[in-house]
Amino acid sequence: MAIAVALGAVWRLGLLAVHRWDQPLLLNDSLYYSAQARQLAEGIWFREIFVDQPGAEHGPLTSTLLAAVSWVDDPVPWQRLVTVLCGIATIPVLAALAHACAPPPSRRRAAVVAAAIAAAYPNLWLNDGLVMSESVSVLVVSATLLVGLRCLERPAWGALVRLGALAGLGALARSELALVAAGLAAVVLVATRDLRRTAVMAAAGAVVVAPWVAFNLARFEEPVTLTTNDGTTLLGSYCDDAFSGRDLGGWSISCVVADPAYAQDEEPSVRSARQRSLARTYARQHLDDLPRVVAARIGRTLDLYGLDSLIAQDVGEERPRWASWAGIVSWWALAPAAAAGVVRMRRRDRALLLVPCVAVLVTTVVFYGAHRIRSSMEPVVVVGAAIALVAWSSRLRRGGGADQPGSVQIDAPE
Repeated sequence: MAIAVALGAVWRLGLLAVHRWDQPLLLNDSLYYSAQARQLAEGIWFREIFVDQPGAEHGPLTSTLLAAVSWVDDPVPWQRLVTVLCGIATIPVLAALAHACAPPPSRRRAAVVAAAIAAAYPNLWLNDGLVMSESVSVLVVSATLLVGLRCLERPAWGALVRLGALAGLGALARSELALVAAGLAAVVLVATRDLRRTAVMAAAGAVVVAPWVAFNLARFEEPVTLTTNDGTTLLGSYCDDAFSGRDLGGWSISCVVADPAYAQDEEPSVRSARQRSLARTYARQHLDDLPRVVAARIGRTLDLYGLDSLIAQDVGEERPRWASWAGIVSWWALAPAAAAGVVRMRRRDRALLLVPCVAVLVTTVVFYGAHRIRSSMEPVVVVGAAIALVAWSSRLRRGGGADQPGSVQIDAPE
């Protein structure tokens, strides 16, 4: 496992040094994260980067982490290094997660295989080195699932506090991860049947998120909780470009730019509210098209539809075309194995690991389909595939015998 982690680190650091260290940022979300991190390093607290307005286009966690290295003259390479380190840290966390989920006789092998997959899986390392939120959010989701499994095993108060805090951090990394927090609370409640413990977990998450929410409610004209990005996201998802043609089921920047009422100095919460209204109006006027669009969104997230559009989007976010294709092919190979591995888990573990998958599905259906949207469930793909591969290899060694999928096994004392 240590070798897998080391190789994963060498690969990520090598890509950073050779391809990305001196690469300028493209016109995408990385500009916002980078500039806001610089502002934070200078003591300017979450303002828009081009106009003098309060800023909450994205959650604060990624920019806050990047701010630690953003005081130098050219911080972009060092900001890239931060996301690479997050990607490297994800590898042993996923190994530990596989160890916790796998049947006891195969736990160590599952951990090693999960580390190897995480080290090599393009849909993880493609994000590392980008000045965006995916590497941070994947690490947080992985750690949250690991702590969540330990809470189901032994629901101690301290573990529940850590679980709630991590779930809150996830929502501050990517706003849709608030769905993960809600799903985890539901799983804990069902598993423990203890409302007090669930309330402690929820309270810990609320303590983490509350300062950001209160800050936003106090400084914007319209109510804002986590971000003002929902308006832009909805407007780019509910328009002609996203309801037909090459980008069917996706998101179009052209629709946002074409907004006739857009003004750069418009107060962000007012703009977001107006964009949400435009998106709702468009959706009501195209209700008959929604089933087809939703199917396309799901197909895009599962790499079953719109591959050319998805790759073009990846390239626009600094992901090389060849690596994007490698990620698609890897997904095709690992996703079926992951489904088989999840089926083999204990019921409560399976319920917990399905939470980010459900969150991705809901986000896809409501907004659009893309690799970035799917990133939150990639840890489940790695762990599920590792468990399945170990089970299949064990079956081959035994000449075809296998334990029953989903069977509950009791840990021997260690």
